[in-house]
Amino acid sequence: MCVNVFVCAGVFGDEVKSVSVMEGDSVTLHTDITELQTDDLIDWRFGPEETLMAEINKAANKVSINADVLDGRFRDRLQGNNQTGDLTIINITTQHTGLYNITIKGNRDLSYRFNVTVYAHLPIPVITTQNSSSSSSGSNCLLLCSVMNVRDVSLSWYKGNSLLSSISVSDLNIISSISLHLECLDDSYSCVLNNPISNQTQHLNITDLCQTCSDTTGVIY
Repeated sequence: MCVNVFVCAGVFGDEVKSVSVMEGDSVTLHTDITELQTDDLIDWRFGPEETLMAEINKAANKVSINADVLDGRFRDRLQGNNQTGDLTIINITTQHTGLYNITIKGNRDLSYRFNVTVYAHLPIPVITTQNSSSSSSGSNCLLLCSVMNVRDVSLSWYKGNSLLSSISVSDLNIISSISLHLECLDDSYSCVLNNPISNQTQHLNITDLCQTCSDTTGVIY
């Protein structure tokens, strides 16, 4: 199984480095230090309470992981680098979204902050028809593209590469949908679910849902 590792540059002072990663991948938070000094002592902390997750003691050449903090959400997932101070989170989940702080104490005092956002794998949206009826110009079809249990995504209808309509979805545990009202259909329509780092597309199967006609017109509701 392949593991993707995202290496992110460290940030000094009050600046925050934003990091986006897909659930199940691994992320390395990089201090941007080539080699720690002999007396460096590093603390890695997480969340608003700044819970201590890992400590790297360069003098003792030791990496200590606090596996049981935060109900064990980081257990068997953390790796500290005692040469650079980097922290790697393995097989990351959405529970690991949040703010990570690192402080380096010794002859120098440095601090870094990373805002990590973990995105869940997206489901494939489902296209259904609500109703269809005959008209003088062809078939009249109301299509519905739906997804469930997603957040921080957009759901869109496309005709070819042209965006027809789009909605943003921020809440979890609800069914979100976007409609498309067409009098005539062809096979160029698709519904796309996407977040900042991935997408899922469902192409319209016109033979299963609606009748077709030669001229295509579409109205978005």
